[in-house]
Amino acid sequence: MEIFSYQFFQNALWASLLTAIVAGIIGSYIVVRRMAFMSGGITHASFGGLGLGVYAGFEPMVGAACFAILSALGIGYVSRAGHIRQDSAIAGIWSLGMAVGVLFMAMTPGYTTNLSAYLFGNILLVTKTDLLLLLCMAVMLVLFFSLAYRSVLYTAFDADFARTRGRKVALIENLMLVAIALGIVLSIRLIGIMLLMSMLTLPQSTMNLFTDRFKHIIFGSVVLALIGSAGGLLGSYYLGLPSGAFIVLLLVLFFGAGKMISSLHRIPKPRHA
Repeated sequence: MEIFSYQFFQNALWASLLTAIVAGIIGSYIVVRRMAFMSGGITHASFGGLGLGVYAGFEPMVGAACFAILSALGIGYVSRAGHIRQDSAIAGIWSLGMAVGVLFMAMTPGYTTNLSAYLFGNILLVTKTDLLLLLCMAVMLVLFFSLAYRSVLYTAFDADFARTRGRKVALIENLMLVAIALGIVLSIRLIGIMLLMSMLTLPQSTMNLFTDRFKHIIFGSVVLALIGSAGGLLGSYYLGLPSGAFIVLLLVLFFGAGKMISSLHRIPKPRHA
């Protein structure tokens, strides 16, 4: 138990809790809106900002946030305008972000030691600044969903119906795209770019096996993400494995167990009108 007395491990545990809240909330919106491919495009596009930050000598996470927000808003605009197929736009931005990141990393003098941490995560490198940013993000998401829950709910399930009820769908969609972009960037420390989609989809898909109620999916996703990230952190410490990969493994096991339980017992999901 002496591991809990170390500051770096305490930071990692707090990061697990805050990341679970952020990923659970935005991931529920992603799954309900069927935006998993879009979130993957935003995630990988942020690598271009990381590479630019490393090359130019400023904070890489700032560059990643800028690239992620611009990519999210760009994909959202393309989806609404309909000039290009959404999947084509996402694939293009996905590839462009990764290519730009690789080019900047290659042009950076010396050896980029943090590359693997950005790609696969290293929660033990979480700083107090990262925790503060995650805390601010989690608080803003909780407040936003508490105050605008109905608008987010209507927009997530049926945007056309939300418009008929006078909801500001375009504003909600843009705010959620920005929240998704920032949430993705702030979660990179925990699980990395290559594995982050699992945190945004697997806990939510597991909960969706048992319920269709948006609120229940959010709460359940936060709990599963917290158990997976904290359990993955402890497992990676005792077994000497990368924390990001171990977290993904646990989330996959949770989904597999949930699928088995729901199939064996044929649990009827309560339908949310």
